[in-house]
Amino acid sequence: MKELLLGKLNWEALPHEWFTIGGTGAFIALALLAVTVLTVTKRWKWLWQEWLTSVDPKRIGIMYFLVAGFMLLRGGLDAIMIWLQQSISVGGSSGYLTADHFQQVFTAHGNIMVFFVAMGFVFGLINYIVPLQIGARDLASPFLNTLGFWLYVGGVVMVNMFFALGGEYAATGWLAIAPLSESQFSPGVGVDYWIWSLQISGIGTTLGAINFIMTILRMRAPGMTLWKMPMFTWGSLCSMVMAVTVFPLLTATLFLLFFDRYLGTHFFTTLAGGDPMMYTNLIWMWGHPEVYILVLPAFGVFSEVVTTFSHKRIANYTSCVLGMIGVSAFALSVWLHHFFTMGAGADVNAFFGVMTMVIAIPTSVLVFTWIATMYKGRIRFTTPMLWFLGFIATFSFGGMAGVLLAVPPADFQLHNSLFLVAHFHTMVIGGVLFGIFAGISYWFPKITGVKLNERIGRYAFWCWLIGFVVAFTPLYVLGIMGATRRLDHYDASTGYQPFYIMALIGGLIIAVGVALQIVQIIASFIQKRQLRDTTGDPWDGRTLEWATASPPQFYNFSTIPQVTSRDAFWEMKQQGMPKPAYEDIHMPKNTAAGIYIAGFAFLACFAFVWDIVWLTVVSIIGVIAVVVVRTFDEHSEYTITAAEVKKLEAVRRKENPVTRSPKDDEEDMGLVEFIRIVVKFALGVIRGKLWRTR
Repeated sequence: MKELLLGKLNWEALPHEWFTIGGTGAFIALALLAVTVLTVTKRWKWLWQEWLTSVDPKRIGIMYFLVAGFMLLRGGLDAIMIWLQQSISVGGSSGYLTADHFQQVFTAHGNIMVFFVAMGFVFGLINYIVPLQIGARDLASPFLNTLGFWLYVGGVVMVNMFFALGGEYAATGWLAIAPLSESQFSPGVGVDYWIWSLQISGIGTTLGAINFIMTILRMRAPGMTLWKMPMFTWGSLCSMVMAVTVFPLLTATLFLLFFDRYLGTHFFTTLAGGDPMMYTNLIWMWGHPEVYILVLPAFGVFSEVVTTFSHKRIANYTSCVLGMIGVSAFALSVWLHHFFTMGAGADVNAFFGVMTMVIAIPTSVLVFTWIATMYKGRIRFTTPMLWFLGFIATFSFGGMAGVLLAVPPADFQLHNSLFLVAHFHTMVIGGVLFGIFAGISYWFPKITGVKLNERIGRYAFWCWLIGFVVAFTPLYVLGIMGATRRLDHYDASTGYQPFYIMALIGGLIIAVGVALQIVQIIASFIQKRQLRDTTGDPWDGRTLEWATASPPQFYNFSTIPQVTSRDAFWEMKQQGMPKPAYEDIHMPKNTAAGIYIAGFAFLACFAFVWDIVWLTVVSIIGVIAVVVVRTFDEHSEYTITAAEVKKLEAVRRKENPVTRSPKDDEEDMGLVEFIRIVVKFALGVIRGKLWRTR
């Protein structure tokens, strides 16, 4: 009876080691803090109605930012733990982590940073900016958008569930290569948590990608052809096409691994005709394009930043677009360079080696286009521009290291070394994270109505750049010296320790940069009177998002703009803004269906982890029931009349800051005001008294 009700769950699954007890305690403390703040400020109803059930892509984008930011701290802590262990675990000292715990931290760090940090930030930027850039009021399917977000949140919860139940995560590396991830070698629930955290978030990514593709292809403003789209929209389109291409492959691969573990099949074991190398091929057919799925939107961000702060049009728009398309195409044909050592033969290795070098051509086209755009421009070295310049320095070096790894004989020597780890982080941090930070700095006044504090932003940038160089340059050296990946202990005679200590120092400098970014945001809201954007166009921008207020109205545009050129808003400013002609606007209603479906899906995944059959059945039925009810809901939209739109626009022009919705300010104070209350509440607690909200 116990097994029927609870499956494999027992008392041993509760936290019983220092890291699971500490992690569980930290999450409980954060939850209690959030409950306390929301209760004291009386914002539960506001949170549910205005945010959690919202289908507004701008608010969903902000929620992506918040969750991804939290996971950045979580994954960054794992990185510091890894470097600390490697810097002290030498000779007779075994460090502070066991070998198994080290591998779990190693695996969690990779999964969190790729799936739940980089993907979260990228989807946040696409949600907020793309509809504004193409002159759309919403996405093609607002419901799919909110569902995709909540499935992503379900994955975030699942990847951290081992703290509370199970006590272990996968110790297999971030891609859980078979046969190490098979039940024979990983019998616990750690790999199951890995499978279902990636599965649920990956399905959300696929749904979101389909939604963005349809939005970009079908909902552009009149006159905006494909060859007049902004570069960030182009980068997002190429990225989402790649996501739709390869994420179903990840879903299928994870199901096959689940069948091996749960049903006793042998897809990825040598027993009964299976093949572990099939898993390696399948996972990397997704894994390498995933890097470009992340970096292409970042390339779009850099294009927008360079043109704006150089006061010039993109030097060669066609070349830039073709460069992004080329990167997307070639990225699908280079996956095997991750395992040249598999023995595929000289012909196969030569093909993938050549393709790996060829992909540098469209990437170089993009870089040279940005440099040409800067040539003879009136460059402003703002924080977004600094992130771009930092990207050029780091990404170029990492790209040269990648070309070296594309040579099979060199890869044979360096493949399983820290040289590869350093190369990967150079591309992902220098390309993806720096692009994300450039985009957030660039569009922050559009998102919040408040510009970021430039001085603190510069300090954060230099900490990131210097910390990155100090942290990852030693890894290149260690790789050449022979230090392998996932190394938790080594002999003193190797001479590795000084380089590991240097890497730890670099990681701590990066941590200071992260802390400064948090301080920068808080300081910006405290100084909101001085930093407020009342124009909607603080950077003298060129694309349509700057034609809206900061932050935009919930319907984005009172009148859908007519596009006549690539730099649509720049053209409007030169010729004079058109007189608005208001019309009725149809907008989607908020819905909690996405939360309910994601909740049931999460329970189904949890039930699979612990073999709770009845919960699996109930959860799947729950998903189907909510989908059916939502499908037959004929009242999913409401109409704002032209008169109401005219009134809202008059209030916006008269009062700045912008009215964000047709409701009274008492019901929706806006994100900026809520953050101000949270900051003052925290200061009040520190001073020993609670600050009373209005």
